[in-house]
Amino acid sequence: MNKKRRVVPGIQPYDGPAGGWGALKATAIAIRTQMDALEAPATLLRTNQPDGFDCPGCAWPDKEHKSTFQFCENGAKAVTWEATTKRVTPEFFARHTVSELWQKSDFELEAYGRITHPMVYHRQSDTYRPVPWEEAFTRIGEKLRQLDPDAVEFYTSGRTSNEAAWLLQLFARELGTNNFPDCSNMCHEATSTGLPRSIGIGKGTVSLDDFDKTELVIAIGHNPGTNHPRMMGTLHELSRRGVPIIVFNPLRERALERFADPQSVMEMATLGSTNIASTYYQVKAGGDAAALKGIAKHLLEMDGALDEEFISAHTQDFDAFAADIAATPWTAIELESGLARADLESVARAYAKSDATIITYGMGITQHNKGTANVRLIADLLLLRGNIGKPGAGICPLRGHSNVQGNRTVGITEKPTAAFLSRIEEVFGFTPPSKHGHDAVAATQAMIAGEAKAMICLGGNFAVAMPDHERVFSAMQKLDLSVHVGTKLNRTHLLVAQETWLFPCLGRTELDIQRTGRQSITVEDSMSMVHASSGKLKPASPHLLSEPAIVAGLARATLPASKVAWEELVANYDNIRDLIEQTIPGFTRYNQRIRTPGGFRLPLPPTERVWPTATGKAMFSVFEGVDENARGEGENVLRMVTLRSHDQYNTTIYAMDDRYRGVSGRRDILFMNEEDMAGLGLEHGDRVDIETALPNSTQRLEDITLVAWSIARGTVGAYYPEANVLVPLDYIDKESGTPSYKSVPVRLQLRSKEIRPL
Repeated sequence: MNKKRRVVPGIQPYDGPAGGWGALKATAIAIRTQMDALEAPATLLRTNQPDGFDCPGCAWPDKEHKSTFQFCENGAKAVTWEATTKRVTPEFFARHTVSELWQKSDFELEAYGRITHPMVYHRQSDTYRPVPWEEAFTRIGEKLRQLDPDAVEFYTSGRTSNEAAWLLQLFARELGTNNFPDCSNMCHEATSTGLPRSIGIGKGTVSLDDFDKTELVIAIGHNPGTNHPRMMGTLHELSRRGVPIIVFNPLRERALERFADPQSVMEMATLGSTNIASTYYQVKAGGDAAALKGIAKHLLEMDGALDEEFISAHTQDFDAFAADIAATPWTAIELESGLARADLESVARAYAKSDATIITYGMGITQHNKGTANVRLIADLLLLRGNIGKPGAGICPLRGHSNVQGNRTVGITEKPTAAFLSRIEEVFGFTPPSKHGHDAVAATQAMIAGEAKAMICLGGNFAVAMPDHERVFSAMQKLDLSVHVGTKLNRTHLLVAQETWLFPCLGRTELDIQRTGRQSITVEDSMSMVHASSGKLKPASPHLLSEPAIVAGLARATLPASKVAWEELVANYDNIRDLIEQTIPGFTRYNQRIRTPGGFRLPLPPTERVWPTATGKAMFSVFEGVDENARGEGENVLRMVTLRSHDQYNTTIYAMDDRYRGVSGRRDILFMNEEDMAGLGLEHGDRVDIETALPNSTQRLEDITLVAWSIARGTVGAYYPEANVLVPLDYIDKESGTPSYKSVPVRLQLRSKEIRPL
């Protein structure tokens, strides 16, 4: 392993901490390249402030506003990316055919800037052309009325506000369908599905105050420096006051190792940093369940480690859980997790010592064949010591999108409850459909089968975010109708159907003026806090409409006999919130409470040790075996995890760099353990083809450069969304429908020993 590595273009080790001066430099570059230099500072300082707008970058909650600024590097990128001065006008579309734009990279497409006019695809010229809003609404309404409601798919991005999401679900249900493919189907659906059985709600139980009181944090399967970066301030504070942070992650991620807080004068002045993880365990991809069972196994063997009073009073099915853990052999746990028994026993002892523990987790837990069972296993571990419903303790799923949790709360679900449907009928006088609709994978399968005929996308980049790109691309092009609402151009917009419409909307940073004046929207963060967001920038174009106005316009044109006063709802968003209050539990005095800085927290019964489960108790579960995923076929099978670069937010690519992993100017990378390379006769810098090692699979990703990295043995990592092509559409968690992006069996084929130039 001491052999000198070849020099690979665009690969240079990064030795600094996360954050620090590098983050400030990146923020300055984002401002310089996207925004008016005079306007940018005031805009950024309104981010996450009581009279400002909610950052579109992540769902980490806001602290009380005591520090100078409430945004991070990636939040600044998200804001400047939206508030850019670059424009995509009708003249731009006239100069560029859709076929020509298809040849551009995803980075180039979004980098063109903000879309300024409503557009319709013109097949003869292969271009988008401007169209008046009312003409567009009328035509789409005519088309939708010709279709079976269950042939229409309604997709929502997690950046959609509560108000727009609630209007969309009302429109779809009055039309007659529960088809709601949603971005949450691709990330935390396992949480929404798994936690209700365990504790009665599909959300986390902790608040920021709990992090002030916790004695231990166990962080599993997430990279906060990139995917929820404002969390780094909280982890920084915990580490500085000596709270242990135990990390389980296949890759060594710099933000979980060392972080320099840009708001710390001392660290910035001295070029210092703070160690984050007190212990870092590089678990194999798909080995988290085995590791969790190992911790539980030793805990069950220790004297006095369990909170027996809590287990007796508040839980059910403990005996079945304990029997399964006892029957799980250490040999299987060690083999599947890639960790030593002694290491897992050490974690169990640290956990037993703590009187208040928080477990945080991300998509490294949820995006597996048994993602839902993984979530329940985390809940089980917390229940063993009564770590739900007391200060400083609880379960903390880390949402990415800024309102993905809120969308689900206000009714974006393909499986609505009878109680919710009853409230809709009572308030509006129509009977909504009760049949379960489509999630994201089911919607795609319906398109492939020719059963889905139309798709309305409220934001997002659906086709690129989904697995098995080629099948998804082809399916969307067979639709009769597609409608896309967004701020910027992306690849999904180029998958034109028989009729395709492209609608530009206001961004989070922009003034929203309706008939009664300036409007605010609301969002729900990862910790169930609901608060207002109000932009102040001049809109990118006078032709933009807000998302609520677009949804209402479509609904009004589609449902001429609608029982909903769509125009009045858009005239004043308070009217929308009044109806949310009448149909969604927990929103009592909605309009009054969002006018309080910081907003309000939705009810979370488990925090009071009230369990809204079928039994009225918190429920232990049995995770059978230790395997989270299907095993690959053939020899030399590795498990691939998909990753986001640091210059990326979901499918949005801000730049072709990944600073903390030492990558610049490229994304054709496969991170691999150097010992695994040697075992397969490969070297750092080799070029390989990757193929999926599952039955009847033909997925391939070609000409990828190997990069030696500190990653668990048997695990490789490639960038999302490019590597999504290797994930079969039906390779999912059967309980939640979530694609298993985080542990795909793959094989490598050497393509060339020649270094590929940039």
